[in-house]
Amino acid sequence: MSKTVTPDMLDPHTPDDVIIRAEPRQPETDPTLGIPVAIAHPGTPQHRLVTIGDSLTHGFQSGAIFNTGKSYPLLIAQQLGWANQLLHPTYDSPGDGLPLNLENLARQLEHKFGTQIDWWELPPALLFLRDHLDKFEDYWERGDGTTIPPSNGINHNLAVYGWDLRNTLSRTADICKQVINATPPKDDFLQQIVENANDRAALRVLNSARNPNGTALTPLQAAAALGNEGTLETGTGDGIETLIILIGANNALGSILTFKVNWSDKGYDDMEANNVFTVWNPVHFKAELDLIVQQVNSIKARHIIWGTVPHVTIAPFARGVGGKLAPGSRYYPYYTLPWIDEKTFDSSKHPHITGAEARAIDSAIDQYNDAIAEVVRTGRQQGKDWYLFEAAGLLDRLASRRYIEDPTAQPSWWTPYPLPPALLALNPVPTSQFFKSGAQGRTQGGLFSLDGIHPTTIGYGLMAQELINIMQTAGVKFYDSNGSPHSGDIDFNHLIQIDTLISNPPRNISSILNLVGWFDRNLNLMSGLLNSNF
Repeated sequence: MSKTVTPDMLDPHTPDDVIIRAEPRQPETDPTLGIPVAIAHPGTPQHRLVTIGDSLTHGFQSGAIFNTGKSYPLLIAQQLGWANQLLHPTYDSPGDGLPLNLENLARQLEHKFGTQIDWWELPPALLFLRDHLDKFEDYWERGDGTTIPPSNGINHNLAVYGWDLRNTLSRTADICKQVINATPPKDDFLQQIVENANDRAALRVLNSARNPNGTALTPLQAAAALGNEGTLETGTGDGIETLIILIGANNALGSILTFKVNWSDKGYDDMEANNVFTVWNPVHFKAELDLIVQQVNSIKARHIIWGTVPHVTIAPFARGVGGKLAPGSRYYPYYTLPWIDEKTFDSSKHPHITGAEARAIDSAIDQYNDAIAEVVRTGRQQGKDWYLFEAAGLLDRLASRRYIEDPTAQPSWWTPYPLPPALLALNPVPTSQFFKSGAQGRTQGGLFSLDGIHPTTIGYGLMAQELINIMQTAGVKFYDSNGSPHSGDIDFNHLIQIDTLISNPPRNISSILNLVGWFDRNLNLMSGLLNSNF
């Protein structure tokens, strides 16, 4: 693979601040970055685990936030023997979460129409779905879903799906309420999607995050409040044992969700204005990151783990078409919707980004991650017990189409990620490909859920295990439910059993994708709808 940037790799609309790379950034292999830190830790923090982040930490899966009890923070808490104490939001509802649980809908369709949905069954299937979606929408916009369950205190999982760095810095429950109240929901006959779903989800995370006088807190301020509660022994010192911060994906994810590359500009730090941007200039990202670091410096946490940003173009939602650009290239000429195949893709018809744009996005993310690594390096040099979690490296080492299926595209540092034996024993072995299933069960994928962006439960298990490994490096102790010390290793056999996409997958996913593809080829319905909504 050439390590030289050539003119064909460049997109003319990319800001000069983005450093285009021929080879992706090499992830760090040592979470301490080789910098020793020795700190005395007296007392027992009242809160063993607190997390700040976005959908990956919130527990988003298959198009909805619903499986928060199987999020990686909860998986870690179970190994800590602290799952019953870790406060987190829940989203029980008739549709099993919000805004749209694709797994639930797939099972509803399978129950009604079987494992094979033929094209002539589409009209009754659409009416069936409309009625079900109407029920879900009514629940969240006008029914019991508008009532926020009571909480015993500030949540320990303070992540909110869809939030970027600025939201984490500035957004509170009261702001979310203002947004919801300013735009009363409409009961549209066709558009049966919950309005302001993100703000409704955020309320369940942050409504209990308040000062004694009732002032609403941001996630960072809420973590600081938990840290200020101190140790069990004295009420002073570090109130948090481990704080995990995994944010930044939404500063680039919009580029593949909309297939539009709009680089951040003036107003990037304004929540009212920055929704027009789909990928952040690295200079703007670092400016926001610096503000977050300033606030994190005041949080009383014994150990802090900072996560890097995954390369969003690897997620199977963005399907590469047209064959690799050149021998040894990791990019395709175009990236488009997952149900559009090689033969039917039309760049004049279907939403897409180009290979050069994908490289620019990844290069910007590499700069994000350089900045995050530098935060950890500086912190450790200052004597802080900070660590780096290479979320980007984890996904890179699992990238099926980009690297595993094309050894010539593998970077010089690349090695395959060693899946746990329980996952290797599955047939087929889980991969990062888009999830597909048929009458005989799962036929492809398994690490990503049905939205092609977020992990399945076993995928979250991989994240949890990597973070547990770092926590063990930090000296964190793990206990079973009886309070006895144990290794902290995730039981992947158990995760397989509770991961319904693996243990009991809907058997109609391939059929649904075929129908969606048929409509897209013949009517341009799906692509046109997506383009009009972003």
